[in-house]
Amino acid sequence: MGGVLIISNLLSTKDKKIMDRKNFLLTSSLAAFSLTTCGSVVKSETGEIKGDCETTNDILGPFYRENVPIRSNIIVEGVRGAQILLHGKIFGSDCTTPLPNALVEIWHCNADGEYDNDSDEYRHRASWKTDANGEYSFQTILPGKYLNGKLFRPSHIHYRVTASNHKELISQIYFKGDPHITKDPWASQEKAQHRILEIAPIDTKGNLQLKFDIFLADK
Repeated sequence: MGGVLIISNLLSTKDKKIMDRKNFLLTSSLAAFSLTTCGSVVKSETGEIKGDCETTNDILGPFYRENVPIRSNIIVEGVRGAQILLHGKIFGSDCTTPLPNALVEIWHCNADGEYDNDSDEYRHRASWKTDANGEYSFQTILPGKYLNGKLFRPSHIHYRVTASNHKELISQIYFKGDPHITKDPWASQEKAQHRILEIAPIDTKGNLQLKFDIFLADK
């Protein structure tokens, strides 16, 4: 009987070690691998964190203007178009570290599909620097559409984002449900899928928001 108890205890110890190892591997895997909305984050054996969440680029387009005013509200009194709060965070290449003091520039057309290309008002154009938490926000309107050849471009907002020690990002965002996305040469690309955003009501008064987090690559 004593021998049976010894064998039983040995088996229990072995099983316990196996279970402890399984738990360790599982915990380590969870610590080293997680998902963001745009990709994965991996921690290497050296402790370095890398991710594949980098925000994809898009065309600059012909209507970019330099030296736009630094402001967060670009809604002009009396302008047509649904008002939206456009906001998000800028992150580094590890997909988790927010980047303060990053410069975010946006520009888009008005509700009639027209860009302000030369006035001193810089309508529907703005720039803003992220705060200590990497956050930015703009009050603006949903842009209209314009013909690009024989096709209408889907409604979109242009972005240019620059931050110290990171690659410049030039991109665009689009909106879910827009019927012109499927035939657009740029919005229909697979790399644009994470830049097609949901418009959501944020309160009881019908105010709308768009959230767009941006992930920059290292230089």
